[in-house]
Amino acid sequence: MLSIQSELVTIQAGPAQMHGMLEMPADPIGMVLFAHGSGSSRLSPRNNYVAGELREAHMGTLLLDLLTPQEDQNYQTRFDIGLLSQRLGKAADWLLQYEVTRSLRLGLFGASTGAAAALRLAAARADDIVAVVSRGGRPDMAGREALEKVRAPTMLIVGGADHAVIDLNHVAYALLHCEKRIAIVPGATHLFEEPGALQEAAEMAAAWFGRHFQWRESHRR
Repeated sequence: MLSIQSELVTIQAGPAQMHGMLEMPADPIGMVLFAHGSGSSRLSPRNNYVAGELREAHMGTLLLDLLTPQEDQNYQTRFDIGLLSQRLGKAADWLLQYEVTRSLRLGLFGASTGAAAALRLAAARADDIVAVVSRGGRPDMAGREALEKVRAPTMLIVGGADHAVIDLNHVAYALLHCEKRIAIVPGATHLFEEPGALQEAAEMAAAWFGRHFQWRESHRR
């Protein structure tokens, strides 16, 4: 069984404190920072499932609450992509400075509105972000300007039965000028609750991150 080191962490973001769980396998090949969707948290069972699959593929994971409990009660704050991206950036800064994670290549995994925040951060921090994965995301909410600036290889994973979100992902996909892929999980709805759907999405994410973490490492030598 894979040995995992777990650590509760607190990251300061202005007056707010973000609480999260950092989990590291031995000899990780990279680090994945999660951005949750509106109304979700670091305890999201779906994102925790994906994170577990990434750790099995020898990647570290950080799941954290980008909003305080009070902020998460405010509808406008939950959909404030600028604020979510700013908070995600604070977490990325922390990972790039923390002794345990600072030497690792960094990827972003976003679900729902978290995907938009991840893509905005990738657009702003091209030198720091190695790859991005969106699951059931709203990458269109990142905005045209940000999407056109993204340079990190980006995979958009969408459920085949999530018709409205498929269309929105195709809109965002057309604006990306990086290495990109849109992957449809047949029969899956927005939450990937169908048997095997979330596993398939997690395996796609692990393969995408793994390939790009290893590619970046080989080109650093």
